[in-house]
Amino acid sequence: MSEQAPQANAVPILLPQAGNSMEEGTILTWKVKPGDRVKVGDVLFELETDKATIEVEAEAAGRIARIVVGEGQTAPVKTPVAYLSESDNFLEALVDAPAPESPAVQSAPPTTLPPTSAEIEMPKASRRKASPVARRAADVLHVDLDAIRSGSGPDGRILLEDVEAAVRTAPQPSSPKPAPAPILCATPAMAGGSRKPMSKMRKAIAKNLAASKQTLPHWYLKGSIDAEPLMNFYRREKALYPCSLNDVILYAVSRVILEMSVFRTQIDGDDLVQFDTVNIGMAVGLEQGLVVPVLKGADGRNLKGIAQESRRLIESAKSGKVEGMGEGVFTISNLGMYGVEEFCAIINPPECAILAVGAARDDVIVKDGALKIGKKMTMVLSADHRIIDGTMSAQFMARLKQLLENPETIGGAA
Repeated sequence: MSEQAPQANAVPILLPQAGNSMEEGTILTWKVKPGDRVKVGDVLFELETDKATIEVEAEAAGRIARIVVGEGQTAPVKTPVAYLSESDNFLEALVDAPAPESPAVQSAPPTTLPPTSAEIEMPKASRRKASPVARRAADVLHVDLDAIRSGSGPDGRILLEDVEAAVRTAPQPSSPKPAPAPILCATPAMAGGSRKPMSKMRKAIAKNLAASKQTLPHWYLKGSIDAEPLMNFYRREKALYPCSLNDVILYAVSRVILEMSVFRTQIDGDDLVQFDTVNIGMAVGLEQGLVVPVLKGADGRNLKGIAQESRRLIESAKSGKVEGMGEGVFTISNLGMYGVEEFCAIINPPECAILAVGAARDDVIVKDGALKIGKKMTMVLSADHRIIDGTMSAQFMARLKQLLENPETIGGAA
């Protein structure tokens, strides 16, 4: 009986899933050591994913009793990398974790700890171990996971590439062979071009967005606003403190999402998960590819606070650290600074929607029944039709238009 008391206090620290397609990560540096006490929110370690380097914070307070995945080592998502416990002796009985000699993928040692909700993978159509994105792809592509002999992930876990391989090797129904496609141009080698492998970031972007486009029922709603009041408001605020036009749009969007809870909702299996705070992703284009740092708690900040935090997040992303990745409920992608008038964006899973913002451009607008030259801005909402219906999207766009055409109603730095 004496050994049961500490068990309730032993808490596993799990490798987080920072992005819907992330299946493993590499720990770069630990910021704590065994014996240290941590509070909720303390930075525990730096984690390298396919897309970026992020800082992982403590979700529970306690004492670091054991680190089981060392620096430079890789582990699957949602597996323990360390433990919080008040008893070293108790951990000795549970965890046999000698430091591995190579940075290969490490499976967490088995323990008698009760699994957390994050570790429990509910059985669906198959009992085989498979990543969430692999299961979704298998559903869409009608692939039987039980027919895949062995996955390429840790402990035979089925990954997205295993599902894609099953599709490629599946016998095709007999049908007349199509005529060979005509050769339209020379190969890169023949044309004097070059070939190089995709970077890890580019592979991750390709996999994540391909899965999003194939598995999420996107639908689109376009709207335009009279941007003259917005531009005037932005110039007045910018004269008082550093801010961007995108900060003002993000500020207005956060207010609409706070009012409309469906836009801070995600699908988890057969459940709809609604979040209390408004965490908004900002699509940032880097030389290596696209990343989406997340501005957390946008609903609790004024415009000046949003401007300060967005600047910090963008600079951090440019230096290689993408903060809040995978924690957003909605993303804004703005290409207006490049003169793009309108475009459709792909939803960033597991979020339910993304707003594509075009340039504020000179155009003829109708105001009070008369034509005049003014500023026009077009925005396109891409929404997951499983969660968001037409009426909801129309209400979102109408409310956003109202705020952006009357920006003084949402206030500035105050």
